[in-house]
Amino acid sequence: MAGFSFSVLARDGRARLGRLVTPHGEVETPVFMPVGTAGAVKAVLHRDLREIGARILLANTYHLMLRPGDELVAALGGLRGFTGWEGPFLTDSGGYQVFSLASLRKLDEDGARFQSHIDGSAHLLSPERSMQIQANLGGDIAMAFDECPPADAPRDVVAEATARTTRWARRCRAAHRGHGQVLFGIVQGGVALDLRERSARELIDLDFPGYAIGGLSVGEPRHERDRVLDHLDPILPGDRPRYLMGVGTPEDLIESVARGVDMFDCVLPTRNARNGQLFTRHGRLSIRNARYRDDPRPPDPDCRCPTCRTASRAYLRHLHRSGEMTAATLMTLHNLFFYLDIMEGLRQSIRLCRFEEYRRSTLRSLAATEQNGSSRDTR
Repeated sequence: MAGFSFSVLARDGRARLGRLVTPHGEVETPVFMPVGTAGAVKAVLHRDLREIGARILLANTYHLMLRPGDELVAALGGLRGFTGWEGPFLTDSGGYQVFSLASLRKLDEDGARFQSHIDGSAHLLSPERSMQIQANLGGDIAMAFDECPPADAPRDVVAEATARTTRWARRCRAAHRGHGQVLFGIVQGGVALDLRERSARELIDLDFPGYAIGGLSVGEPRHERDRVLDHLDPILPGDRPRYLMGVGTPEDLIESVARGVDMFDCVLPTRNARNGQLFTRHGRLSIRNARYRDDPRPPDPDCRCPTCRTASRAYLRHLHRSGEMTAATLMTLHNLFFYLDIMEGLRQSIRLCRFEEYRRSTLRSLAATEQNGSSRDTR
């Protein structure tokens, strides 16, 4: 598609440094995409996201189709006109959210029939409808509608979900009209390597501009996820971006980059921040703990984020325990900066052919126990 391209600029082992060009900006990969479920990353402004280095956001098809409605978003200029974010957007297909509402939906070959969690209204989300909604939202990258089986599903269920994902991918390919965006396919198959390979090869035949790996980070052990990525690395086209959906911890991102992945999203940094947990280079920090009541240090002395430049642990603990909204803002900024800074470190290490050194030293640091002991006293 005009205005979209991907190129691999450097490699170190299987880790890749790339450039993703979209109609609304260039993005260096590996990249982490903050999650803006309803068109906004919770608790932070677009200005602050740009300041800490965010370049591409993820928006959620399911939530935006229900509220305020994709047609309203389209009438107000798509996601950029509606939200004011000037950079690229990736929109998910809505499939994961629908399939997570098992008690509220019914699945058949047409798609997923479900009740809105907001008002109980009935909807059908099909491959064609997902393409229409994502066209209205106007993101730079749209995702094919897929079926995501749970981690504990029996093999026959996973096999049928994988086959249906391919059938739906063909329908998405036929229904997608461009609309200034590209469409990525989603590889499914659980942790069964033969199903994963079959899914990947069937999607490659459809010649998508990029490929996502779905159905991981849904409860499977970490080593199983890594085994799937190891298997897919030589199968997926080397000249197309690879997106691991919904993953994960900083350790997960590093290990997945080591296996050839380029793009990530996850709610962990924002959700954990709102719950008072901060990621640092020296282990995770729970700001609720009583030992931080009079601690004058920043959350992470080695961090350059706006929060660590201005706020002490004592102040953040006070704000969090007082229910102040500012607590969520400051801690979300820190956690997102931390994730984005990890990705910048990964990019630089690949560029300098020092990826393994960066990988080992960062994983060793992240494995540290929570700072200053393990007390959980929250008085």
